Amino acid sequence: MRIALVTLLLLTISNTLHAQNPRTADETAIRENVKQLESGWNKKSGAIFAKPFAEDADYVVINGMYFKGRAEIQTAHQQIFDTIFKETTVTFDIRQIRFLRPDVAVAHVNGHRTGPTRELVQDALLTLVMTKEKDGWTIAAFQNTAVMPRQ
Repeated sequence: MRIALVTLLLLTISNTLHAQNPRTADETAIRENVKQLESGWNKKSGAIFAKPFAEDADYVVINGMYFKGRAEIQTAHQQIFDTIFKETTVTFDIRQIRFLRPDVAVAHVNGHRTGPTRELVQDALLTLVMTKEKDGWTIAAFQNTAVMPRQ
């Protein structure tokens, strides 16, 4: 009788942990995508930066410019990595991940850029709409909003 109760208890705990794992695994995958963005910027690689984006992703730049698709995002970022942001680095810190559905999430990310640029704004709040596809999580839409320095 005790063995049956212990077995039942262990199965219940195992099922509970398994039920929680998908969310944990999804959050981990989303965090890895954000780390890849940071790594791509800091390595000055448009290809690495753009890899987490969906093939048809929408990207709104901090200045309001708009790019459509991973290829365009890659090309545009390689251009700025080779020129105006050549000597900069970024750090990204996830503020929140909110699951709208099991296969759709919104991530809000604090961004900070350091290094010499002519740009006044060094901080941003990023909004990423993430979708879970057959190959994992991708960024479907990205909005980069300037956070102005406090006076």
